[in-house]
Amino acid sequence: MSNPPKVSISKNQYLWAIAMGLLGYYASSLFDFVGLQYISAGIERIILFIYPTLAVIINRIIYKVKISRIQFIAIGVTYLGIGVAYWGEFQQMPETQNFVYGSLMVLMCGITYAFYLVGTGKLVPVMGASRYTSVAMLAASFGIFVHYLVNAAYQQTSLIPELPIPILGFIVALGLIATVIPSFLLNWGMKQVGSNNLAIITSIGPVATLFQTNLILGEPFTWYQFIGTALVIIGVLLIKNWG
Repeated sequence: MSNPPKVSISKNQYLWAIAMGLLGYYASSLFDFVGLQYISAGIERIILFIYPTLAVIINRIIYKVKISRIQFIAIGVTYLGIGVAYWGEFQQMPETQNFVYGSLMVLMCGITYAFYLVGTGKLVPVMGASRYTSVAMLAASFGIFVHYLVNAAYQQTSLIPELPIPILGFIVALGLIATVIPSFLLNWGMKQVGSNNLAIITSIGPVATLFQTNLILGEPFTWYQFIGTALVIIGVLLIKNWG
């Protein structure tokens, strides 16, 4: 059996992979964690799930990809769902200013992640899922360490914080189980089944998060969230199946 031909990867492609890693893993995560200080995990997940529609808009602006009629309808349905869920949550928040700020931070997370997905869709077929994910995550790790060192120097805090063992365990699990492993699986899955099927499978995300936040975190589950989530999923399925 002959060996498969080696694919030549340019310096610019590596640089773009580094940029995507900083954007999609470092900057996006930072916006997300800041936003979660002010809004619930359920509404955070609903806001974040607009990234397929954002990716369509980004492709239209950058690559001049035409937006079809069904895509316009899907985008409208998706944002209607966001509005319904957001309004229900907004009515229950006593400090609306912080809630709006947290929502904007999560929205920035969705925007940066949408740019990451657009770039990933262009680079994974060229670089391969494993190589691309490794380069992107190494770049993000470098950005996180630099951010941590600068922040520690600015606040004059210890580089090694004293944290309880259970908290350290959650941090390790968040890094490995909720970030590294899913990132490789997501990019491998995109290469195997394609982006359309991948989007259908990941549509379970908002619903699963709503139930998990209710069962694990004790956050209230409202009809506004249920209706909003259903509309968001319908919009995503429309844009991925018939867009």
